[in-house]
Amino acid sequence: TAVANATGLAVPTGGLQYPSGSIADIPRLTRPRSAGGVLEKKGMVEVISSLRPDGTPIDYDIRMGVWVTVEAETDYIRHCFEEYNAHTDDSGRYFTLYKRWHLIGLEVGLSVASVALRREATGVAQGWHADVVATAKRDLKPGDVLDGEGGTTVWGKLQPASRSVAMGGLPLGLAHDVKVLRPVTKGQCLSWDDVAMDTRTRAWQLRQQMQQLLTPAD
Repeated sequence: TAVANATGLAVPTGGLQYPSGSIADIPRLTRPRSAGGVLEKKGMVEVISSLRPDGTPIDYDIRMGVWVTVEAETDYIRHCFEEYNAHTDDSGRYFTLYKRWHLIGLEVGLSVASVALRREATGVAQGWHADVVATAKRDLKPGDVLDGEGGTTVWGKLQPASRSVAMGGLPLGLAHDVKVLRPVTKGQCLSWDDVAMDTRTRAWQLRQQMQQLLTPAD
C-alpha cells in the first residue's frame, strides 16, 4: 500500500497474486502478461512468495528483502545488462535490483532523524492509489466480532483505491472489535454496510475526512 501510494505504481485489480519464485525467478515473473509474466501491465506492485504451492521453502528467497524490476527501454541498456552479466529474463530486457535483507527496524531511525533534523521526508504519498480492504478468512455470521489484522476473522486484500471506494470497502485498520451485521462468505471483501461501526471514534472520522478530501487515482 505504502509503495503504491508513494510511487504511483498501479495495484492489481484482483489483489496481489503472490507468485512463487526465487530471486533468480523475479525478472521472469514480474513482467507484464503480454511478455510472459504475471503482471496485468507494466508499472505494478506485487509480492513474491518464498514458498512453493505445496508449502515447501524456495532456496535463495527474497522473503526478508526488497526488490524492483526494471525494463531496458533501449537496446543500449539491454546490451549493458548482457555485458555486465546481469541476471535477466530470457528476453534480456527485464532485470531485478534487490536487497536480500531489509532491516527496517534499524533503518527507521534514519527516517525519524531526517524528519526531525532536516525536515525531510524519506517517503510521502503522491496520491491515493492503494487501499487494504478487510476480507473474510471464513464464513462470518451476524453477531461475529472482527478481530482485525493477525486475527482469525479477516485478512487484508490490496485493492485499487478507486475500487475500494466504489465498493464501500471496510479498511483493514478499522476492522477490529466490530460486530458483523449480515452474512459474509469466506473470501468476500467486507463493506461498511456489513458491520456496525462506532462512528464516534477518531479513526472513523479521519477515514471519512480522507475520503472527502482525496480522489482515488485511476
